[in-house]
Amino acid sequence: MATRPFDLIIFDWDGTLIDSIGTIVACTLAALDDLSLGPMPEESIRDTIGLGLEETMEKLMPDADADLRNRLRQAYFHHWVETYHGRPILFEGVDQLLVGLNREDYLLAVATGKSRRGLERDMDRVGQRQHFVTTRTVDEAASKPHPQMINDILDELGVQPERALMVGDTTYDMAMAKEAGASRLGVLTGSHSCEQLETYQPLACLSTALDIPGWLAGLAGGRPSFG
Repeated sequence: MATRPFDLIIFDWDGTLIDSIGTIVACTLAALDDLSLGPMPEESIRDTIGLGLEETMEKLMPDADADLRNRLRQAYFHHWVETYHGRPILFEGVDQLLVGLNREDYLLAVATGKSRRGLERDMDRVGQRQHFVTTRTVDEAASKPHPQMINDILDELGVQPERALMVGDTTYDMAMAKEAGASRLGVLTGSHSCEQLETYQPLACLSTALDIPGWLAGLAGGRPSFG
């Protein structure tokens, strides 16, 4: 049997496992429109996805005062709960991917810029909670690209950084993993291009997370046993 190249795989959520980028952009635009803040390029919004909400607002509206940010936060939550929260779905094949990785005895975790409530709601809706041994959100740790999410996961599970792989679609995922000393794998189903991701020396940029089994098998010198 081929040697498993990692013990732990940490996944980002939005844009990596769940197809939510367009929905997040639409919700953000609706919130901005509520406050008559004028048009904002969709690409600017996409570029912030993966950060915590506070960090997103700081990047999109650096001159906004606390009151305006609070009103924007409330408008975003209103639109998300009332209109958008049920729209994001898992990328096709993700359930089978996670089942296969569990079968190969990989520990799986999630590190996300979502709130705890948002992640729990998503997991309840798409039914993937059972695949993950632990999760971290911006309610328990500093926002990406700070390495705290990964460091906390490693400490909890007793895994060394060199035995962990972070899978994500943004430079924030890659920067977080690099700072934590973990390996990095980019996927191109979300916000950032391979050229952007390569700034942080990922081991590869894959088209989707569904390519992970074959890629892992290549590292281990064998064939994928699932996928």
